[in-house]
Amino acid sequence: MNWVAVQPYYKINRIVDGIEQRTEEQGREMFLYEDRIVTKYREFPIRQVFDLSYRPMGDGGGFLYLHTQQGVYSYTVKEDPGSFISAFKNL
Repeated sequence: MNWVAVQPYYKINRIVDGIEQRTEEQGREMFLYEDRIVTKYREFPIRQVFDLSYRPMGDGGGFLYLHTQQGVYSYTVKEDPGSFISAFKNL
């Protein structure tokens, strides 16, 4: 089955190695299908997703929130996920 929309997001990992601390950014993608939303480690059936919302931050990015039966999950995004949210609401 082909996806309806895709939204890039990223995860920041802090790595402590001896006395050095560095950050590593991992780019990931969230896929919207007609029956589910899939991230790197989670899959949410559409019937369990109540809403998607976005909160912009000062640096041009923000947080995309998935409101689900299991709770609210946040994903850090660099660009406005308006088209992804619209695609979800059109389902």
